Amino acid sequence: MENNNPLSPHLQIYKWQISSLLSITHRIVGVINFFAIVLICIWAIMLVFGENSYSILNTILDSVFGKFLTISLCWTFSFHILNELRHLIWDAGYGFDLKISKITGIIAFIGSFVLTILFYTLGRNFF
Repeated sequence: MENNNPLSPHLQIYKWQISSLLSITHRIVGVINFFAIVLICIWAIMLVFGENSYSILNTILDSVFGKFLTISLCWTFSFHILNELRHLIWDAGYGFDLKISKITGIIAFIGSFVLTILFYTLGRNFF
């Protein structure tokens, strides 16, 4: 008799959980942050080469796309930091309870948006 049931869960029967979604998002954001740091380093190098090269980049950052990119990168860094703090707590041996894991996941996700809004507001007021 053949067994038609899969040995491991697949997408039709697997129920997504906050921890798995945050894990996938954390990995994607980590790759995005790598490229963002490279771009930030290029931006810093352009500062050394003078005002002409810097003004081109400044024009791009002042556009709607540039503002969207800046806010998006602010969110990726905020999310990555908060999720890393969550993992640090796990490494210390705390927060493995399913309820605590869900709560800290939601706090990390919502907190990343709160930090993004806070950083954006502070940046607009001070710079």
